[in-house]
Amino acid sequence: MKADRTVLKETGRTAAFTFLLTLVMHAVFLIGSWWDLTVLWGSLLGLAGAVADFFLLGLGVQKAVSSDEKTAKNIIRISQQGRLMMLAVILVIAFTVPVFHKLAAILPLFFQKIGVRLRALFDPEIRNPGSGNKGSSLPDIESIENGGDAP
Repeated sequence: MKADRTVLKETGRTAAFTFLLTLVMHAVFLIGSWWDLTVLWGSLLGLAGAVADFFLLGLGVQKAVSSDEKTAKNIIRISQQGRLMMLAVILVIAFTVPVFHKLAAILPLFFQKIGVRLRALFDPEIRNPGSGNKGSSLPDIESIENGGDAP
């Protein structure tokens, strides 16, 4: 399945914000004199997991939107389970392989969620759908993931 332009654009935005917060995390580690290479490797692992999670979410929603309601719910459910398994594997790797700093691997997973929430608060395209994007609205991903209806 080829990723839609919107999925790529939103993944890029989320990746940029997650990367920015990861840099802030590195600064905190440096200021606190806790920084070492395990922080770098852990943050790269977490950053890769966060971006992959969002990208796969976008692909799942993209496929669900073009399906009937029952199929869409199954696609979203399977996507959610697969992404959860992927994140679990990443966390197992972070906690078992000593080259990764545990906290540095976990935090970028939260940074991605923070970025999505902040964008929803401050982006007028999302706050007022239809005002700048020719009447179309973005799908409510969270309601779809939680078993709601797909648009």
